Amino acid sequence: MDFGRFVSLPVVVVLLIMGFVYHTVVVWVIQPWLSLSTASGLANAMLLTALCIMALVSYALAVIQDPGHVPSSYLPDLEDSAITLHEVKRKGGDLRYCQKCGHYKPPRAHHCRVCRRCVLRMDHHCVWINNCVGHNNYKVFFLFVLYLVAASLQSLVISALDSKVDLLLNVLIAPAKRWLKNSSVICTIVVLGALVTVGLLLAWHVYLLLHNKTTIEYHEGVRARWLAEKAGQHYRHPYDVGVFTNLSMALGHNVACWLCPTATGHLGSGLRFRTFSDDLSHTQQSLSHG
Repeated sequence: MDFGRFVSLPVVVVLLIMGFVYHTVVVWVIQPWLSLSTASGLANAMLLTALCIMALVSYALAVIQDPGHVPSSYLPDLEDSAITLHEVKRKGGDLRYCQKCGHYKPPRAHHCRVCRRCVLRMDHHCVWINNCVGHNNYKVFFLFVLYLVAASLQSLVISALDSKVDLLLNVLIAPAKRWLKNSSVICTIVVLGALVTVGLLLAWHVYLLLHNKTTIEYHEGVRARWLAEKAGQHYRHPYDVGVFTNLSMALGHNVACWLCPTATGHLGSGLRFRTFSDDLSHTQQSLSHG
């Protein structure tokens, strides 16, 4: 295991920003304004702490978890219709083969030039986790973004409503108060920037989850749809099998564990994925037997 990538500059920057925002909101905003000895102050601090812990756990798992590697013994099943229909090269019709890794690529796997290997159900390589986002760590990456947006939103609301602290700052000019003002302003700017940026990222991945797509598959689908329409055909993303099933395939079959970053034993091997053609074949078989 390469422990060097766990302490890369982007990872350290993310951890420092999270620590700075949490400390500033709790110590320099909640405590002077609401006080941690009151029910409202303690409740806000506990909620922010819970969101930050969940975000931190999700982030740590996204960084350290292997996104999924292709077994050296993997060979495509030539009798599998899903492989035949959806996992062939666009030119020539041959099965997908990685020349750099020297093996066949399973459905939805792609070669990462940064990691220098094929990654199962690869979404993208993320510099902020210094890792690929793939089959094994997509859920925790999504939860990290989700909890980070929630924590940023709460921090921004608390900072915006902190009118009592602002009033005190206009009267008191002690060095400690000036530091408090500067810290709060910097914190608000950081949180607002994070909320906009990560909020857009969250919206994007919610869209991908609902349609059971990866970022790579979205861009591939744009061209595939254009080619299908040009040929007078209808294009449908092969792995879009319904909203609830799409969510279950990424977050797990137990809805109660969808927001739990440590519940990851549900993902399967990542070598084969359910397609809408599977459902169609099953329906046709049921009708023929009926």
